[in-house]
Amino acid sequence: MNEKILVVDDEESILDVLTCALKREGYSIEKAHNGQEALDKVKSFNPHIIILDLMLPVINGYDVCKKLENENIGIIMLTAKNDIIDKIVGLELGADDYLTKPFDLREVLARVKSLARRFKKTADEKSNDNLINIKDFNINKKQRTVTIKNVKIDFTQMEFDLLYLLLLNPNVVYSRGRLLDIVWDMEYIGGTRTVDTHVQRIRKKLGENYENLIQTVHGVGYKGVEDLFENRN
Repeated sequence: MNEKILVVDDEESILDVLTCALKREGYSIEKAHNGQEALDKVKSFNPHIIILDLMLPVINGYDVCKKLENENIGIIMLTAKNDIIDKIVGLELGADDYLTKPFDLREVLARVKSLARRFKKTADEKSNDNLINIKDFNINKKQRTVTIKNVKIDFTQMEFDLLYLLLLNPNVVYSRGRLLDIVWDMEYIGGTRTVDTHVQRIRKKLGENYENLIQTVHGVGYKGVEDLFENRN
């Protein structure tokens, strides 16, 4: 295991606990105590994943997310707040996952391992002509085709882009506003009904046996899955 993780928090006790636990798992770790230090460490350490507290001095976690928007880094938000709005804002700014304090170390390690697997899967698929294969379901990004049991399913441009994004990054939760921004290239202005409509159409085309490839995350948005046997929402 050679993943590099940057842990960012202004509480030394949390930094020490997370650093110790992650090092035991074989990760290479660096620490930062504020947002500016975190951005500096990103340049010098080049982490694969950042565990990022949102309530930071100097530069807060939200602004750190904004500045790292175009970086290929997995971000797990860490916050004492339990407000769904804070989570949605963080996800819209580019975070991949979130944890609420107080946290269980076992859950932290599980989230880190899951995010590391997703990034590796994405890299492997990008080197394989952007092919996604889930049992009898196949997407070819280069040819922009979707097949189920070798039968081609027709999707509109937006439907294809939305489906491909969700399945290319399995288990990453996207808010409706974030999906509008990525797929439709629209700023979030509250008009998210179009996302729900497109998801409904995609599920209908996928059919009963494959519609659960896209799952609803209630109160937030949607995620794709990489296993047809995951529980439906």
